[in-house]
Amino acid sequence: MPRQDALTTPDGRYIVVRGRLWRRADPSLPPERREALVRDLMAARRAVRTARQAQDETAEGAAHRAVDAAKQALGERGPVWWTDGAPDLNRHMARTTPYAEWFARHSAD
Repeated sequence: MPRQDALTTPDGRYIVVRGRLWRRADPSLPPERREALVRDLMAARRAVRTARQAQDETAEGAAHRAVDAAKQALGERGPVWWTDGAPDLNRHMARTTPYAEWFARHSAD
């Protein structure tokens, strides 16, 4: 789930961070599954940090792959979780997307 103060698009697909869209996790995931995947993601991110500190490129690569696997399982990367054919605008600046008017109204708050 996004942080409470994160701006979420009206369709619930993205949160906006510093003007950029980031895909949210698939809302159809059961809460227990989502929580387990978030734990996996956080552990993988810690593993990236540890590997970097140790300058272990092999471990860092494995940790990055674990981060990617968790993010794909959450629906934040890979195929989109919605079914209406709308394009994936992940990482796009909100002001350059179909959300531009909505973002302009809400970003001044």
